[in-house]
Amino acid sequence: MAGATVSLDANEPQTEPVAGMAATAGGCPFTGAVARGPIEPIPVREGFDFTDPDLIADRIPLEELATLRQTAPIFWNPQTREESSFDDGGFWMVSRHEDVKAISSAREGWSSEENTAVVKFDGATVGPDERAIQREMILNMDAPRHTKVRGIIGRGSFTPRAIGRIADALDARARQIVAEAVARGTGDLVLDVSSELPLQAIADLVGFPQEDRKRIFDWSNQMVSYDDPEFDVEPAVAAAEILGYGMELGEARKADPGNDIASKLVTADIDGELLTSEEFAYFCLILAVAGNETTRNAISHGMQAFFENPDQWELFKAERPQTTADEIVRWASPIVIFQRTATTDHELHGTTIRAGQRVGMSYSSANFDETVFDEPHRFDITRDPNPHVGFGGGGAHYCIGANLARMEINLMFNAIADLAPDIAPLGEPRRLRSAWINGIKGLPVRYA
Repeated sequence: MAGATVSLDANEPQTEPVAGMAATAGGCPFTGAVARGPIEPIPVREGFDFTDPDLIADRIPLEELATLRQTAPIFWNPQTREESSFDDGGFWMVSRHEDVKAISSAREGWSSEENTAVVKFDGATVGPDERAIQREMILNMDAPRHTKVRGIIGRGSFTPRAIGRIADALDARARQIVAEAVARGTGDLVLDVSSELPLQAIADLVGFPQEDRKRIFDWSNQMVSYDDPEFDVEPAVAAAEILGYGMELGEARKADPGNDIASKLVTADIDGELLTSEEFAYFCLILAVAGNETTRNAISHGMQAFFENPDQWELFKAERPQTTADEIVRWASPIVIFQRTATTDHELHGTTIRAGQRVGMSYSSANFDETVFDEPHRFDITRDPNPHVGFGGGGAHYCIGANLARMEINLMFNAIADLAPDIAPLGEPRRLRSAWINGIKGLPVRYA
């Protein structure tokens, strides 16, 4: 299927990279370069694949996305069955903030369940049957089932009261995490710091033993790292391990309830609503990814952004703005893209989207939309308002753990500022090869 033709000349010469900076016009916030001004749009050839894992392993294509926002706000992104597991030839991608918000917030006309929210799987191992299993995750549900499951989870685990109860404990954990890292002198921020608090928070919130968090960390890595050759993984096996773990935990809490979220979710409330052991297992599965991977990557990208913008680190240490976490999430955009499937025909910017076609919502693009954000390529921890879509574009699938993620990010950087104020990089971040996750695998640092 032919897509929208981007009007810029694909043969136009590009700017040569500045020594020591990213090889992109104006610098890119995800490759180690300091963004010093608006990124200039660069040509996008027809057939360009924004879900190419090699591309994301190198950089987020902010320059190309800027071109799409200006000249081709709906763009046909080709995919093959071998590359993606989908046999429809590709998907339409929207890049403007208003379109991402509109599709995310729509109450009808779009489905997360039909093709899941993930825009690319490993075509060699995942087919329609494997994708169908993923419909059991809340991320990939539609109403009314989604409404029921989210309601139970929301009441039991992510209310302000539930999160508030663990705030002091998480603050102490954050400080212990950083203190132990400082004692080592140098290390990998991702392993030592970024990954630890999200995992410990999940353990405290849900009720699984802290000593099991390394297993959860490994399983979640295996589930999402199928495009990265550094990880010799079998995602289906890792998913089965988490599901088995979750089902065992759910059954144990049913038999002997405790004062934890797991017990509340699998035992009936006053309305008789509860999660089945299978539903609880899939809840554990989504927590392993959404509650671990995304917050971990936000913290890692946030630290890298502070390294690249030392004035902002000095400002944070002095004032601790409450707006910091949201700017980190906007800047990082840990999820590059999610998708919906049209259930009816839609007209958008003169293009007809047919029922059954997939539409990718580029969060990375929306979070740098010049019509919404003042100087979007400037990392500004005092940015307010900040209507980013890093937690989703609103609507039924808005991130249920957004407040917990904000709290974790704030606690982690408060601890770093207090206990490792002179933290410094010892090398460039190592990026994850992935079609839809803006991940950092490693970030060598000196803590003190």
